[in-house]
Amino acid sequence: MSMKKGIYILPNSITLCGMTCGIYAILQVVKYPDDPRHLEMAAWAILLANIFDALDGWIARLTNSASRFGVQLDSLSDLLTFCAASSILLYSWELNTLGRYGWAASLFFVLCGAMRLARFNVQAESIESRNFTGMPTPAASTILTSGVLLCLNYWEAPLTPPRWIAYLALGLTFLIAFLMVSTVRYRSAKEILMRQRKPFWWLVLFAGLIYLLAIHPGPVLFLGSIIYLLSGLIEHVYRKLAKPLSRPAAPHLPPLQK
Repeated sequence: MSMKKGIYILPNSITLCGMTCGIYAILQVVKYPDDPRHLEMAAWAILLANIFDALDGWIARLTNSASRFGVQLDSLSDLLTFCAASSILLYSWELNTLGRYGWAASLFFVLCGAMRLARFNVQAESIESRNFTGMPTPAASTILTSGVLLCLNYWEAPLTPPRWIAYLALGLTFLIAFLMVSTVRYRSAKEILMRQRKPFWWLVLFAGLIYLLAIHPGPVLFLGSIIYLLSGLIEHVYRKLAKPLSRPAAPHLPPLQK
C-alpha cells in the first residue's frame, strides 16, 4: 500500500482509541502500583480496549476500508494494550511477590503475544479468515485482566489475596502464553452471521448477559473468557481423537488364487 494514496481515517482512528486505553492503563499502574483503585481503573481501560478492537475491524469490513496499514496498526495496538499493559498490570498486582518467576512470566506473556501477532499478520489473508490459530491476544488479555478485576473486587483493601492466588496467576499466565503460540484453533466472532435471522430467545439471552455484566462484571467476564479458553482445548482434543476414525478404510483385496 502506498502512503501517497492516503489512509482510511475512521477504522484507524478507532484503533488509536484502543491504543490510548492501553497507554492509560500503563500510566495508572506505573504511577499508582500499590493503589487497588487505580489498578481497577487500569483493568477497565484494557477491557474497554476490547470494544475498540472489535469495532475497528467491523467498521473496516462494513465500509470496505480494510488495508494492510490498518492490519499493522491494529497489531501494534494489540501488542501495547493486550500484551504489554496486561502484563504490567498483572505483575504490579500479584506476580511481583514471586520474584524472578513473576517477571519471567510477565516477559514470556509479552514475547508470546508478539509472536502470535506476527504470525497472524503473515496468515491474515489465508488461514485466519474464519478462525484463529492460537488464542487471540484480546481473549488472552481478557482472562488475565478480568481475573485481576475479580480479585480486586473480592478482596477489597485492606484485605489481600491469599498466597495461592499468586501461584494460580503465575500458572495461568504461562498456560495462556503457550496457547497464544500453539496450533489450537479458536473460533472467531466472524463465524456468527449477524445478518441471518436468529430465534427470539437469542435476544433474551443477550439481554440476560447485559444484566449479569451490569451487576457482576468481573465474575461474568472471567467465567466467559475461561469458557472460551476451554472451548478451543476441547475442540482440539476432539479433532485429534476423531482424526484416526475418519481415515478411509484400506481397500479389500481378493484372496490370492493358487
